[in-house]
Amino acid sequence: MICTVTFNPSLDYIVSVDDFQLGMTNRTSSELILPGGKGINVSIVLKNLGLDSTALGYAAGFTGEELIRRLTEFGVNADFIKINHGMTRINLKLKSIDGTEINGCGPDIDAEALEQLMEKIDRLQEGDVLVLAGSIPYSMPDDIYQRILERIQGRGVLTVVDATRDLLVKVLPYHPFLVKPNNHELGDIFGVKLSTREEVVPYGKKLRDMGAQNVLISMAGEGAVLIAADGQCLEAPAPKGKLVNGVGAGDSMVAGFLTGWLEEKEYAHAFCMGIAAGSASAFSENLATKDEVMQVLKQVKS
Repeated sequence: MICTVTFNPSLDYIVSVDDFQLGMTNRTSSELILPGGKGINVSIVLKNLGLDSTALGYAAGFTGEELIRRLTEFGVNADFIKINHGMTRINLKLKSIDGTEINGCGPDIDAEALEQLMEKIDRLQEGDVLVLAGSIPYSMPDDIYQRILERIQGRGVLTVVDATRDLLVKVLPYHPFLVKPNNHELGDIFGVKLSTREEVVPYGKKLRDMGAQNVLISMAGEGAVLIAADGQCLEAPAPKGKLVNGVGAGDSMVAGFLTGWLEEKEYAHAFCMGIAAGSASAFSENLATKDEVMQVLKQVKS
């Protein structure tokens, strides 16, 4: 069983506005609503690649109901805990001004709701996979990822963490199977600026020395680097293609890596699948399909 956790999921309202002007009434030229959240993206791409997973998290209000409905349409099992107050957040993403977003807060998560999630995680057994991805609501303890990994220690669960700063660093003593910072997030941890694949290698090795088994570093147009548990250091440039939508590319890389690892238990194949899935999503309007990933994989392995 594969489970992904998204503590603060969303409906992403993605719009284009021609000639956007501050202080004026602007009208959209295109609109799209998608389920949002890093763990959710991982679940969707896993499904596209032929692997079932259960998306865990919280849903509130009419937006929460819509989130679950849309995930079901994608074929993802959404085992969300219902929150009786607030609403699942809506994130506005303005495509015509690259990187411009307005993200909602989401509902408060109380101790009872948190324990309900922990009870779901307690069902995981040896050989299962748990993916913890993304930020957490301000109402949650900042060591929540650490608590989860501590709780499942010794069960043989394969754990993946895609988070920033302290959320990531605090889990390292629990030896997660995979962590996936990007080069900027990796640099933030150590107070340095990292721009090239060569520069990230020693810092990726530091994360492994701090406890991570495998460190996968995504670098957008620069490609990716894998510091593997068996001592390999794999790196590759980004495949050639037109960037259409960078949202979810890193999450797709996690899904691709997991798919490749579960297929062959071989790091080079998992790394190539990760790069192919991440790039295929970046080259697509939506998260990558299996056909799109396989097309890019030919380029990665050529």
